[in-house]
Amino acid sequence: MTHNQQIRDRYESISKRDFKTSLIRLLETEYKVLGSRRVLMMLADDVEQLHQEYYPSQNRLGFGDVVWQTTKDDGQRQNYGKKTEDYAVQTVILPLIRKEDIERRIYFKKGDRNSNYRHREARDIELMVRLLKSAKAQGGLLSGAELSVLMNRTTGTIGKYLKAYFEKTGEVLPMKGYVLDQGSNPSHKGIIISLYEQAISPADIVLKTGHTQNAVDRYIKTYDQALALVRKKHDAISISQITGRTLHTVRQYLRLVKDFHPELRVDTGEPQPVKSKAVERKKGKKH
Repeated sequence: MTHNQQIRDRYESISKRDFKTSLIRLLETEYKVLGSRRVLMMLADDVEQLHQEYYPSQNRLGFGDVVWQTTKDDGQRQNYGKKTEDYAVQTVILPLIRKEDIERRIYFKKGDRNSNYRHREARDIELMVRLLKSAKAQGGLLSGAELSVLMNRTTGTIGKYLKAYFEKTGEVLPMKGYVLDQGSNPSHKGIIISLYEQAISPADIVLKTGHTQNAVDRYIKTYDQALALVRKKHDAISISQITGRTLHTVRQYLRLVKDFHPELRVDTGEPQPVKSKAVERKKGKKH
């Protein structure tokens, strides 16, 4: 037996523990239904289809599925005074392993030095997308920590995957933090305002980011207020007083204004770093 065949047999055995294979084995061993393997597979297909019709996916587990309890996507907003156990829970069935995942491990073979790493990263990102979208479709929201456990990757790696996916596709995945609008994380504002500055409509931003329409509208409204006030020469403290937003929040929006409108003079009111005397003397010598 060749090495490649040994690898194939090792991985293919995993996917042969599914409902269809067990049904065929039952017909052959217990009911002595012998004959064409093709006929038995067709019969198993029909029984499996009938089973799916009467017992839909939420009531059964398929090959590679895992049952997982996560945060329920019921429109709630994150509250720092609220414990995790105080949020509603949603039970979801996640497609952790699929037969095509096993096929990739069987067939993948490249000679370049970094091919294995790149292949693993692409496979991981595809799995991450599959888990997040599946949970969202079932009314659940996965966090970075949950993905870390499910995928056996660090939270830092998960963050890197999320960034890489967004940069490649422009799509914001339905992470718990994004959908529930957690905290004052400027990345949420940055993503939404970046799309807004690209003339993408608020309705399309909702579809791309997974945020609610109210959240998107709120971000855009505050950004537009900050932008208009900057054009009228207001500084961060003045904008905070006019809008009723905290100075911390105003500064986040002003940084976005500064990024997207470099032609404007933006006063964030933040202290500038003090240059050391040694640096000043060095500059003086150059002149």
